[in-house]
Amino acid sequence: MGVCWSARVKAESPFHTGVNSKYVSKDGTDLSGASSKVSSVSVPPTPRSQDDILQSSNLKSFSFSELKMATRNFRPDSVLGEGGFGSVFKGWIDENACTATKPGTGMVIAVKRLNQESFQGHREWLAEVNYLGQLYHPNLVKLIGYCLEDEHRLLVYEFMPRGSLENHLFRRGSYFQPLSWNLRMKVAFGAAKGLAFLHGAETKVIYRDFKTSNVLLDSNYNAKLSDFGLAKDGPTGDKSHVSTRVMGTYGYAAPEYLATGHLTAKSDVYSFGVVLLELLSGRRAIDKNRPSGEHNLVEWGKPHLTNKRKIFRVLDSRLEGQYSLNGAQKAANLALQCLAAEAKLRPNMDEVVTALEQLQDSKDSRSTDNGNRPNHQSNATGGLNSRRRRSADEASNGNSSYPRPSVSPLYA
Repeated sequence: MGVCWSARVKAESPFHTGVNSKYVSKDGTDLSGASSKVSSVSVPPTPRSQDDILQSSNLKSFSFSELKMATRNFRPDSVLGEGGFGSVFKGWIDENACTATKPGTGMVIAVKRLNQESFQGHREWLAEVNYLGQLYHPNLVKLIGYCLEDEHRLLVYEFMPRGSLENHLFRRGSYFQPLSWNLRMKVAFGAAKGLAFLHGAETKVIYRDFKTSNVLLDSNYNAKLSDFGLAKDGPTGDKSHVSTRVMGTYGYAAPEYLATGHLTAKSDVYSFGVVLLELLSGRRAIDKNRPSGEHNLVEWGKPHLTNKRKIFRVLDSRLEGQYSLNGAQKAANLALQCLAAEAKLRPNMDEVVTALEQLQDSKDSRSTDNGNRPNHQSNATGGLNSRRRRSADEASNGNSSYPRPSVSPLYA
């Protein structure tokens, strides 16, 4: 991959970098700048200075002028996505020298430019450098470098051609064909491996904001976790949890974390269960456009997962003919375990990875004609979905523009 990647190493002891601006309340409103309803211990100051973090990272330090050139001066038609942090731009650099190149030549990159007026944004920017500057795994997005120059704060990532899982699940249109059952299981498997890696570090890293918009897909639909602005070191020694202000996204946060501010790795497991349920159902975690009683996906879907006869009420109708009854039941049962109300009853992420590995394009997960096919699915429907699946699996890589992410209700 050239000089840009040669200095990357796996590190297992990242340090906490401070408080972030994303707070969540039980009614889904943004609590940024407001006092939390949850009593919690104040976060201690970062144990390392900013300079220490930057010097210890294995990242390229870019100048602002280099990134201006790489993104064609941050032209509007280079925008890949926008959010509360600012905008993400498409750019190009030389793969070996990591210098700006002419548009269309060299290696494609994604450049996140933070809003200059946000102090909290700087905290999140520093957290990204702190964690992704030291951690490397195939299911974590690669951070190539950063820019800290005057008031400018930017991050340079590998480019993920297929954008976010959120867009593929919930956007409609010719570009976003429905993801097939096998692709959904593949994405779940990859994302689970990313979380398991974080939880298995010598000092556990709790991701804290696992959701579909933070799962990015490469050209082969390999999932990679992005946006480590809310990540936090896990408990150490004989401590069972980390006490912190409640941060994250409503609909994904574990109930015990919302109620107490006690953060553990099992909080991430719950969030994973929500995303797995989104993958199975094709529904958003929170969707107020749904009929009354169906706004909250977990509250609506969880009771159906406990009954084998009701599972199909939850499953995305666009998946008909693509899975076996046995495979659907196993996936639904895994989601149910991850969504257990008591954290101690949830599996750990290593166990989740093992369960999902068994569903990777196996006879267990594929639909067959030997009686395992749900009896409400016709051959005609199966044929239609086969065509849909091929159009999703074989979509051209020629259109390399990032799908523009939808705005989270908390970060609007």
